[in-house]
Amino acid sequence: MRTTIAASLTALALTFGLASCSVPTEPVTDEAATAETTTSAPASKPKESKESKESKESKESTETKEEEKAEPELTESQQQAIVSAQDYLDYQAFSRQGLIDQLSSEYGDAFPVEDAEFAVDSLDVDWNEQAAKAAQEYLDYDSFSRQGLIDQLSSEYGDQFTVEQATYGVDQTGL
Repeated sequence: MRTTIAASLTALALTFGLASCSVPTEPVTDEAATAETTTSAPASKPKESKESKESKESKESTETKEEEKAEPELTESQQQAIVSAQDYLDYQAFSRQGLIDQLSSEYGDAFPVEDAEFAVDSLDVDWNEQAAKAAQEYLDYDSFSRQGLIDQLSSEYGDQFTVEQATYGVDQTGL
């Protein structure tokens, strides 16, 4: 019977996550056994059921999958292209196409065109405002007629803004 009690105590200890369980080394009399079983031990937090753990893990897994769907993984090249694009915009005004060309040029950053396009399109850029900044930058260093500045801003050999963006930019300068 002593072996059965020891095995039962060990099983209970494992079930309730008790760190240790002392098994008496001397024979236990019926009176001592009754006293031990009626003595109240500190209550321990019951272990979380297996079903509850699985439910919680499933919920966390679903939330992680939803987050992954919301934000696709970026390649290292895409991440670097985004940083570079933002740096260029912080320094100088660019059109969308001009920035893509700068990022993908062998004389610029040499990013793949797809990564350059991805980077530029991932930024929140007001291209009209960029055209206005570019127009002012030109006027700060040179003289232009209104039409000459619009042509420079919208030329495929110039800044590559759309004609509408170039016109907006020139309008903002008061020219």
